Amino acid sequence: MKLLFFPFLISLFLLGPTFANQANTETDSPISKDSKRKIQLVILFDTSNSMDGLLEQAKSRLWEIVNETSELRHNGEIPILEIAMYDYGNDGIRNKNFVRKQLDFTTDLDMVSKKLFGLRTNGGSEYCGAVIQDALMELNWSKDTKDLKMIYIAGNEAFNQGPVDYKLVCGNAKYKDVIVNTIYCGNRDQGIKEFWMDGASCSGGDYFNINSNERVVFIPTPYDDEINKLSGEINRTYISYGAIGVQRKALQEEQDAEALDQAPAVASMRAKAKTSSNYNNAQWDLIDAYVADSTIVEQLEKKDLPKELQGKSEKEINAYVESKIKERKNIQDQISKLSVKRDEFIKNEKAKDKSTKKDDFGSAVTKSINERAVHKGFERSE
Repeated sequence: MKLLFFPFLISLFLLGPTFANQANTETDSPISKDSKRKIQLVILFDTSNSMDGLLEQAKSRLWEIVNETSELRHNGEIPILEIAMYDYGNDGIRNKNFVRKQLDFTTDLDMVSKKLFGLRTNGGSEYCGAVIQDALMELNWSKDTKDLKMIYIAGNEAFNQGPVDYKLVCGNAKYKDVIVNTIYCGNRDQGIKEFWMDGASCSGGDYFNINSNERVVFIPTPYDDEINKLSGEINRTYISYGAIGVQRKALQEEQDAEALDQAPAVASMRAKAKTSSNYNNAQWDLIDAYVADSTIVEQLEKKDLPKELQGKSEKEINAYVESKIKERKNIQDQISKLSVKRDEFIKNEKAKDKSTKKDDFGSAVTKSINERAVHKGFERSE
């Protein structure tokens, strides 16, 4: 279904300055000169019938995107990674524009994985302008111009469909210092004809085209099995607490399994992500919570402690937590060393293959993040 109409009232609304300043003003925090830099990524997935291949590519590349982002530094610090997610163009979405927010900005990477693996395709009308507009209006975008703010929209129907003028929306994205990048799932020239390149250029973003039906091929390495074994071992250093603790620890293991089902290489990339400060579960893991604030132990009610710590003194609990911190650090160090060897192995294998590699979903995202991050003053870690 390809409709093209631009109501006058919507256009006036989009052009006004109110639009650019109304995103969650009650929750926006003041900008601190000393705060860590952020990278905010929003991914807008077309979930119409033809997009199963796109979702499979994204599942295979999620942890690679996380790891590439965690290699960036600003003044020596790893930037905070926040990810949000929408899907659009799906008959199962019960609103007039077929747009659905799956996830607000979050640092909870296991929840990002859960939402991604939960996406299903089902027909529909793809209104690119409408989904970008919702992402701009509904999410709590950073107001700090030093932060990197990126939207990635992927799909395969004409970019100019629906009731919202994409040119106005992308212009407002540029006003908010948000870069809209487009990923057309099909022939490059066809994507240009269907305005996907224009949808990127009007906000200063990048245009990519991919074959979304092509499966991601991974290079097996001698290090995958050991890394994935250590990934399971590191899970034993996570100590759940509070009302959601047991459920969230189960989710961690569930997402390990989802990654492994994609490929051992995907599980290895997820394991590497567990060594980064961006993989933080302080909301349910007593170890991460203690590292953030060691007074957590005295603040918790006894009923919120895990069974193994019930009846223990505060001193005993602190000693237990400290031992788990050391254990986790040891396993992280092992994963990191093996991941370096794994990356070098893959680099050498790729050097032997002289064939031209086309972009897939993951390479399109990581390529543009790295290039745009440099312009924002980020550096790659050595």
